[in-house]
Amino acid sequence: MKKIGFDSDKYIEEQTKYILERVNNYDKLYLEFGGKLIGDKHAKRVLPGFDEDSKIKILQKLKDKAEILICVYSGDIERNKIRGDYGITYDMDILKSIDEFNDYGLSVNSVLITRYSGQPATKVFINKLEKRGISVYTHEAIEGYPYNIDQIVSDEGFGKNPYIPTTKPIVVVTAPGAGSGKLATSLSQIYHESHLGKIAGYSKFETFPVWNVPLKHPLNIAYEAATVDLKDVNMIDSFHYEAYGEVAVNYNRDIETFPVIKRIIERITKKASVFKSPTDMGVNRVGFGIIDDEVVIKASYDEIIRRCFDTEVFYKRGLVDEEVVNRIQLIMEEMELKKEDRAPVLPAREYADKMKKKLNLVGPASVMAFELADGEIITGRSTELMDASAAAILNSVKYLANISDDILLLSPVILGTIQKMKVEELSSKMTSLNTNEILIALAMSAVTNPTAQLAYEQLSHLVDVQAHSTVILNKDDEQILKRLGIDVTSDSIFSSDNLFYI
Repeated sequence: MKKIGFDSDKYIEEQTKYILERVNNYDKLYLEFGGKLIGDKHAKRVLPGFDEDSKIKILQKLKDKAEILICVYSGDIERNKIRGDYGITYDMDILKSIDEFNDYGLSVNSVLITRYSGQPATKVFINKLEKRGISVYTHEAIEGYPYNIDQIVSDEGFGKNPYIPTTKPIVVVTAPGAGSGKLATSLSQIYHESHLGKIAGYSKFETFPVWNVPLKHPLNIAYEAATVDLKDVNMIDSFHYEAYGEVAVNYNRDIETFPVIKRIIERITKKASVFKSPTDMGVNRVGFGIIDDEVVIKASYDEIIRRCFDTEVFYKRGLVDEEVVNRIQLIMEEMELKKEDRAPVLPAREYADKMKKKLNLVGPASVMAFELADGEIITGRSTELMDASAAAILNSVKYLANISDDILLLSPVILGTIQKMKVEELSSKMTSLNTNEILIALAMSAVTNPTAQLAYEQLSHLVDVQAHSTVILNKDDEQILKRLGIDVTSDSIFSSDNLFYI
């Protein structure tokens, strides 16, 4: 049974209480949300017991008081920036998020396009939103932001931005990723609220780094590993220490920009800021939810290794530069970790080496290894019939259902028919059946085959399985594994020389 290191109910209760305390000080609070509002997989992995939907559940508690404003940087839409966790572009993620917010009964005020200058793809996106009845606003880039305060806090700065009318005391400002303009949006709104005679404030819903655990705690280092491409570095908040004599951890960007943000807020409100440090600006009760530090440390080590694998794959795909790879490798050295510390790695590689010798393969052998909840390692390899991910899933559900290896779950006739259709009717160059196709075949077989039904019922037990592939996974398999709740890593080796069909 998976060990728990975090009390999610306590966290939700405390975080909600502290947000409400902030709201009481203002007519309106602009609450910037960092990270993912729904499905925070990073927090779930490093804090075993953390509810990945904690943030949205907190907002549900506040839904009568809160509405949501979504920001996105126009440049990210223009270059089709991808969210790695979902494998979809930022514009599609916004549509997905709006649907999810509506499902939770949360009010979406509008979408704001930041640093907009008439980019063609962004125009198409704006049109798409407006056709579906969603309010859209645009902000142009402000010259000299964030350091030219005279320019920013003027009619030629925030004054040029349209005011976004809101009706509730909490305005949640969120975005699909970093650099979307959440802070600038919040400050711009506070500027306009001030001109309307309202007292508006700013706070930041924080999760990582955790301010009240040590700077070099693996939990905070795991945050550095997760944001290695952004070059975030955890630091002691010197402003907080000077004000309170208390050690607090924050990260470089917030600490570096705090004096400027503080001055901008003071210039807008014409009052001394209530914040003495960037840590003050945050609402972060995560540290108080930790109930077993050893469990969290182990989980954080695992996450750092996982991020190392991911970064090396991103580099191989041309998505990050060598400096990012060097940084994650330094973090691994600092924590005295090896990639082989991840349980399924060596079994996958050893089986791949065995298959390569046995079959006299010229290229890499594609093998997937799963570490199940009881510690059992189950492997699968690519064949002409199915790929390694699909094989590992079938082998795992057979093990979990106590089905003998000799028993066929899926009829060769059915699999052969699917494969024939895939190649002859759909003109696919990929002849092996992938994970999605095998899962559909299993679901269909479960209707008439009691043994297949037993195996099918085990799919839910694959949540939190740790997996490793000896080759870079194709996007379809990677997303299916993630939807099943499997944490997967890959060696940075392409499965073939093909540039498209991989």
